[in-house]
Amino acid sequence: MKLLIVEDHPSLRDLLARHLRRSGFVVDAAEDGKAALAMLELSQYDAMLLDLGLPDMDGLQLLSLRSRSRNPHLPCLILTARDALHSRIAGLDAGADDYLLKPFEMGELEARLRAVLRRAGPRPDTRLYIGNLSFCEQHRDVQVDARPLVLPKRELALLEELLRSAPRVVVKDHLEERLYALDQAVTPNAIEAAVSRLRRKLAKAGADASIETLRGLGYRLTQRQAI
Repeated sequence: MKLLIVEDHPSLRDLLARHLRRSGFVVDAAEDGKAALAMLELSQYDAMLLDLGLPDMDGLQLLSLRSRSRNPHLPCLILTARDALHSRIAGLDAGADDYLLKPFEMGELEARLRAVLRRAGPRPDTRLYIGNLSFCEQHRDVQVDARPLVLPKRELALLEELLRSAPRVVVKDHLEERLYALDQAVTPNAIEAAVSRLRRKLAKAGADASIETLRGLGYRLTQRQAI
């Protein structure tokens, strides 16, 4: 999953980005509203963590401008030191999904973020399946025949994107956008290499799901037919 952090305080912004990347998220971070709006036009996100006290605009203004971007219904968790009741009401009325007061513990942040993502998702069950392969969106664990399969975060993100779309084709450009932050350099064969590694690991684990390469189009995850 891909997140956008909008926070003007450099140390807090970097701390949030590092923590959430370690938790398996792809993260872009913006220091002000103008940068955030540019990112909302360039990429698609699963959720936004938004500070209200931005240097160039109020966070509530950014929240209202979200509807004109590529992410018009993007779930939003507000992070702010404004603890007045009217501020919380204004944030929720403006379209935020939840409100977390600073300072906060990272554990609570992740729990609230998971709750926001669950409410935004179309699936009542957070575990995705294809054959004997399953992936839990909430806890981000993979199983083959109920046995755990440990994957690096990039391959985990790749599997999630393919599972979410299965059996539809996922184009390469979409995978690059979803698996990498905007400031990360992507080599020409990065996606091909990640697909190759994931394909080998699925086969070694005995998964009856396989990744098909459709030249000039992209990739799709399908269930192998029994022989």
